[in-house]
Amino acid sequence: MNKSKLITFIVILMSVATFAATQKPSVQDDITASRQNAITRAIEKVSPAVAGINVTAVQEYASSPFFYDPFWNLMFPEQIHRERVKSVGSGFVISADGFVVTNAHVVENAEEVIVTLMGGKEYKAKMIGVDQVSDLALLQIEGTQFAFAKMGSSDDVIIGEWVIALGNPFGLFNVNYKPTATVGIVSGTKLDFGRQQSGKVYQDMIQTDASINTGNSGGPLVNAAGEVIGINTFIFTGSNYSEGSIGIGFAIPVNRIKTIVAEMKKSGNINRSFKTGLSVQNIDKFLANYLKLPFNSGVIVTQVARGSSAFRAGIKVGDVITHVNKRKIMQDTDILAEIQENYLKVGDKIRIKFLRGKEEQEVDLELE
Repeated sequence: MNKSKLITFIVILMSVATFAATQKPSVQDDITASRQNAITRAIEKVSPAVAGINVTAVQEYASSPFFYDPFWNLMFPEQIHRERVKSVGSGFVISADGFVVTNAHVVENAEEVIVTLMGGKEYKAKMIGVDQVSDLALLQIEGTQFAFAKMGSSDDVIIGEWVIALGNPFGLFNVNYKPTATVGIVSGTKLDFGRQQSGKVYQDMIQTDASINTGNSGGPLVNAAGEVIGINTFIFTGSNYSEGSIGIGFAIPVNRIKTIVAEMKKSGNINRSFKTGLSVQNIDKFLANYLKLPFNSGVIVTQVARGSSAFRAGIKVGDVITHVNKRKIMQDTDILAEIQENYLKVGDKIRIKFLRGKEEQEVDLELE
């Protein structure tokens, strides 16, 4: 091989080596870039707004030295003991001025609430409002320019879309001061569980298989765009002896959160105690026969308080209420259920359909 060919061959080898060397970082960059996706970006976007909620609450319990013996307890009544207990939950900041949303059951009976943000800084929280019916609570921490989560819409949630549950399961937030993320899909929407024994009403719930565990309550459920679509609230465990996730969790829809938060900011606790001025009696088959009614359900008005909202609406004794807000009324508890399940409060109106003689009428009645 002459000298010129040798030089040409060496140049070609160097070019190939240079090309190969330049390609290695490019391939690695592609791999690194592929690890970044909508899920990781959503987690990065919302995490600074997620909070660990540390609660000190007062619990009461009764004890008796005579094992609740009726005779001896008359002479030595039960003693009431109070003790402070600590618990953890989750929440998230919704505005730069430090408003924080969580579940009402997270801060129930709270004597002190400490909000810990990403990085470990702690803030003593002020309780703005608690609504036991919707199971929502609004707190505020002192400061400005807080990172906050963007609220999306629960009207356009898609069954099967990716979602992320962020929060403080088992207090892990306090280990590295970062929220824990679990990923799943929306498994169902608009699930109605009605009124619980605790008085809470869970309606239009979002179901997800993203793992939700003890301490996740109050944390945000986020879509792939990094928008909050709900607040993680409770799970099914499949057993009375286990509290772990089996992939069936439920979140309160964000549109309800917006409504409740707006009311709390304006007036604090939401007044859900109301009166209508009505007294009613359930209709059975004997009463239906006596009144010659074509049905055996509904309620009949037995008293109307003078000056009440029912009085002003024109309802009279003897009117038979058949529907409230288009809901068929079978018995008196159905009226209360309609009001509670729609989270109605003082000042709201209900549409009442009733039978007066053979004539059907409808009126609006305000809850006072």
